[in-house]
Amino acid sequence: MNQVGFFYDQTRCAGCKTCQVACKDKNRLEVGTVLREVRTYQVGAFPSVKMYHFAATCNHCQVPACKDVCPVGAIVKDENDGTVTIDHEKCIGCSSCENACPFGVPRIDKTSGLAYKCDGCIELRAQGYQPACVEACPYRALDFGDVEELKEKHGEGLVSELPAMGEGKTGPNTLIKPRSVAAESLGEPIMI
Repeated sequence: MNQVGFFYDQTRCAGCKTCQVACKDKNRLEVGTVLREVRTYQVGAFPSVKMYHFAATCNHCQVPACKDVCPVGAIVKDENDGTVTIDHEKCIGCSSCENACPFGVPRIDKTSGLAYKCDGCIELRAQGYQPACVEACPYRALDFGDVEELKEKHGEGLVSELPAMGEGKTGPNTLIKPRSVAAESLGEPIMI
């Protein structure tokens, strides 16, 4: 099976949240619900303070914890490309997926009561486009595609987990070119 995933160049990310806004707009999400979230962290103390941004979304894991706990089979991993999606016709909003994901990705939408998460803009990709967040990033810090092709395209030194992601043994399919400060420490979340 081919496996799709995201590439995230943290060294290019300015924390502008354009990817977050593009995702929210494309998915017509209500206030409070985000499927791609940009967070900012501070590491160290004066006079040696550093900061980094982290743009997080679904990792389309090899073994998705969210899928394994869904009591109604609403979450599936596509056999052709590995995209993990939620069937909202089946979802009962029980929060099992939200609680099981080690990366905090599925979220219960307060308006509909259903679970939502990134599906890699599967409809846009079927039309030949990249996901909305990738298309929107002004710094070209995001890419999407076959994980093996992304590894070849973006070179060595890529990681699939950082302290800002949380820890899980699900095999995340996100490739990250990390800033050294982000690889060293989680730091403290800050609002910008």
